[in-house]
Amino acid sequence: MLIHSVGIKDIQTPVKVLEKGGGLQDTVASISIQASMPTASNRSCVDAFTSALNGALGEISVASFSKILADVQRRLQARGARLEMSFPFFIEKRAPVTRTRSLMEYGCTFSGGIGDDEDFILSVRVPVTTLCPCSKEISSDGAHNQRAEVDLRVKFSNFIWIEDLIVMVEQSASCELYALLKRPDEKYVTEKAFHNPMFVEDVVRKVALAALAHPDITWFAAGVESFESIHKHSAYAYVDSDEIR
Repeated sequence: MLIHSVGIKDIQTPVKVLEKGGGLQDTVASISIQASMPTASNRSCVDAFTSALNGALGEISVASFSKILADVQRRLQARGARLEMSFPFFIEKRAPVTRTRSLMEYGCTFSGGIGDDEDFILSVRVPVTTLCPCSKEISSDGAHNQRAEVDLRVKFSNFIWIEDLIVMVEQSASCELYALLKRPDEKYVTEKAFHNPMFVEDVVRKVALAALAHPDITWFAAGVESFESIHKHSAYAYVDSDEIR
């Protein structure tokens, strides 16, 4: 019987990711890899996958992705191979008023394919704040706000830094988040969101406009989920560049 693809999922391994400032960030990635087999085969493919991964451990980049995929394809004589690596990425941020330092965590994913489905996608998941325009309009004292998460996936023609995508998203929301805030900082972020109300549709439109304006982004998809503070449900919006170009 011909099997469409075989692989291994959720291997936890330490990796180093290049930072915009020039350093290497140590983090732990969850890696899944699969290959499209040309013919029916009874042999185990686990050794080929783990050997290819072990041979490229260390600094992870677009180049190392291509190396791993090519190695798997060669070892298994596969039609194609795909690799996905998800990891937490940390950025040191300063609070807006007191300048207090803290580390903010963001979810990142590298996914790529070779052969049948050749591409490379960089994804970031960025927590932000949204404040409801309707609530602000009808209320005399305040408005409801909540944490939201933006999932931005991009393909690109030239290298794009993870940090730049995160900033692009944070600038598209009512306010960005910080891991640590003092009282003056809390006042600042509360008032900033109040003066910058947005529905999830507004956030996803702003993210889309920023991505469309970026000269190196060739494709993108963005989804925004707002974890509503006065409802049990979430609000959601999504856009794909293939549908708006």
